[in-house]
Amino acid sequence: MSRACLSSREVELMSPPMPSSTLPTPDPRLIDAQADLEVFCARLHEADYVTVDTEFMRDSTYWPQLCLIQLADAQTACAVDALAPGLDLAPIWQLLAAPVPKVMHAARQDIEIFFHRGGVIPEPLLDTQVGAMVCGFGDQAAYDTLVNHFAGRRLDKHARFADWARRPLPARQIDYALADVIWLRAVYEGLAAELRRNGRADWVEEEEAVLLNPNTYRLDPEHAWKRLKIRSADPAFLAVVRAIAAWREHEAQRLDLPRSRVLRDDALLDVAAQMPADVDALAQCRGVTRGMAAGRLGPGLLAAVAEGRAVPPEERPQPAPQRERPKGVGPAMELLRVLLKARVEHEGVAQKLVASSEDLEDLAGGAEDGPLLRGWRRELFGVDAQRLLRGELALTLKRGRVKVCQTATDFRP
Repeated sequence: MSRACLSSREVELMSPPMPSSTLPTPDPRLIDAQADLEVFCARLHEADYVTVDTEFMRDSTYWPQLCLIQLADAQTACAVDALAPGLDLAPIWQLLAAPVPKVMHAARQDIEIFFHRGGVIPEPLLDTQVGAMVCGFGDQAAYDTLVNHFAGRRLDKHARFADWARRPLPARQIDYALADVIWLRAVYEGLAAELRRNGRADWVEEEEAVLLNPNTYRLDPEHAWKRLKIRSADPAFLAVVRAIAAWREHEAQRLDLPRSRVLRDDALLDVAAQMPADVDALAQCRGVTRGMAAGRLGPGLLAAVAEGRAVPPEERPQPAPQRERPKGVGPAMELLRVLLKARVEHEGVAQKLVASSEDLEDLAGGAEDGPLLRGWRRELFGVDAQRLLRGELALTLKRGRVKVCQTATDFRP
C-alpha cells in the first residue's frame, strides 16, 4: 500500500495538541502573509499533485464565508487564512488553474466557492469520493472510511462544527483542518494505484465532467423555483412561484442572507397561492408579518406577485410530465436489478453510480438511448442488460451466487 511521507512538522501535528493557552504566535502552519502565500504556492506548482480542502461557514449568509484553504504536496501542508486582512488569494486561484493535478474529496461545495470567489475550477482533478465509488467503496464513501482503509488512521472529528471564523484559531482546530489534506495524500496514492490496476481512470473522468462544468455552479434566479417542492401543476400558480422565487434569490444575494431568512419556502408557496395585491392581503399570508408586508421587503414581494400574474399563458412554466411506468415492465425490471447487483458485486463498483431505478425502468421499457447505453456503463452493464431483455442471456444460481449464462454450461459472473 502506498503511503505519503510526512515532514517533521506533520509528525508533530499528530502528537497530542497543546492547550490553547500555549498557542504559538504565529503558528507556522497557518499562512496569513502575502509573501509566504506566494512562496508556498510557487512550490506547489512544481509538485506531483496537490491535495486541497476548505473550511467555510454559511449558516447565516447566502454566500459561503471562506475561512481556510488547506493545501499540501507530498511533504508539506499549510492552511491559508482566507480571512487575513489584505491577503490576496490570487496565487491560489492560479495554482488551481495550473496543470498540477488537484486532489479533493466530495469536491462540489469547495469548487462552488472557488468558482464564485476566484473564477476558477480546479483541473485536472481527482475527486476521491468519485474514485472510491468506481473502486468499490460503496455509495458516497466517507473520507474517514478511506483514510482508515488506506492509511490505517482514525480521524478525530471533534472540530467538524467549529467556528472557523474566529481568530486566532486554536492549534487543535488547525490540526483538524490540516489532517484533511495530510491524510488525503495516502487516499489519493492508494486510489491512483487501484485505478491504474483496474483501468478505470476514464470512468472517473466521465463522472467528474459535471463537477468541471461551470454551468453546475452558475446561480440563475429564474431557475430558483425548481428547487421547491411544489404539488400544484397549475401553470398560473407556477408562474407566480417562479417570479417570487427569483425575487427571493436576488434579495438573498443582495443582502447575503440565507433564502429562508428572506422568505421561508412554505411562506413563498402560500403567497403564490393567495396572490395578494396589497399590503393587507400580504400580511394575511402564512409566515409574513405585518412588519414585513409594510416594510422594505413588502413592495418587492408584491411586485413579484404582480409580475407572475401578468405572465401570458403561453409563457407560463409547464409542469413536468408525470412519469408513468410502461405496462408490463415490472418483471423485466426485477431481472435487471438482479443482473445489476451481480455485475457491481463482481466488478467492485458502487451500484448507485451505475444505475438508478428510472434508468432501469427506461431500459426495461425499450429505451434505445440513455446513460446505461453510453460510456463505461454500457460496457459494464448496458450490453448484457439488453441481451437479457432479448432472451439471449439467462440468470441462474450457482453455489448461492447469481450467475449470467448463455447456455446451461456457460456460466459467468
